[in-house]
Amino acid sequence: MEEAELLCEAARKGDTDKARTLVDSGTDVSYFDCEGLTPLMHAAKNGHADVVKILLESGAPWNALSPSNLSAGDFAMDAGHQEAFDLLLNAGIQAELILGTIARRINKGGDSNGDYLEDRITFSEDKLLDSDSKAIMMAWEKPLMEAHAKAVCSGGGHILNIGFGMGLVDTAIQQYAPVTHTIVEAHPVVYDRMIHSGWGEKENVKIIFGRWQDALLQLESYDGIFFDTYGEYYEDLREFHQHLPALLKPGGIYSFFNGLCGGNAFFHVVYCQLVSLELENLGYCTQLIPLPVKDCLGEEVWEGVKHKYWQLDTYYLPVCQSMQDPE
Repeated sequence: MEEAELLCEAARKGDTDKARTLVDSGTDVSYFDCEGLTPLMHAAKNGHADVVKILLESGAPWNALSPSNLSAGDFAMDAGHQEAFDLLLNAGIQAELILGTIARRINKGGDSNGDYLEDRITFSEDKLLDSDSKAIMMAWEKPLMEAHAKAVCSGGGHILNIGFGMGLVDTAIQQYAPVTHTIVEAHPVVYDRMIHSGWGEKENVKIIFGRWQDALLQLESYDGIFFDTYGEYYEDLREFHQHLPALLKPGGIYSFFNGLCGGNAFFHVVYCQLVSLELENLGYCTQLIPLPVKDCLGEEVWEGVKHKYWQLDTYYLPVCQSMQDPE
């Protein structure tokens, strides 16, 4: 225990030699001191990049959280220590590529997809909740959905949306009068509400009831695609991306609800970079457009909601396009 305290002190002061000696002697690099901070957090908070590197190479947990829900990356980011931040960001991306250690739920963190589709859900004027009072979609997302719709409809033509929810993005898509507008929705209650609201009667709208995984054979190729499901994991988003070359026309625009780790700023950056990297490997260039949302999220917004699935001041809207020129 005494050695671990000394390692925290060395990390705080940036004493590289002392940190190296303690690490080499087997000192616990995952130790939390009386402040609830690890040696890595102390090094990151004070911008000691050399110590950050030593600790990461020694297996210090990059994703450990302090009592205030901050990671070492958050401390480096908040203090503007770029070199330490970059080391932690790269460590996070590499760890997630190999192990996937952060929470795997991609959007609002509901039950697994199968459980959700059998769940009793409730609509109100400003939110859609599952039976555990967790939000599936909320009205504060409306400007974000309008921005997503503008992006995926920028080239006109044929548009696909995966996940209807409250219909925010589909209502916005309709304003651009696409040639065809295909909607895939898996929840029976949401589907029934769509039909009773007249969505099935719109001339350019085609509704496919079911999970997107089961609807793939009914899908064609599209000029714009938006993806926003509930109760799925990052692996499901990753699986959908594998189908993009067949679903998205060359030059088309793809976007998705970027709720990745929306409760922690640094983890969110890690996953933004991770998904951009994975899309790049599939041949897509991703632009992340910052949209301020702080003014949309007063405490009253979350009244009656069990889990605040978004706690950050800025939303990064992904706009993805093939790096190959359309023919």
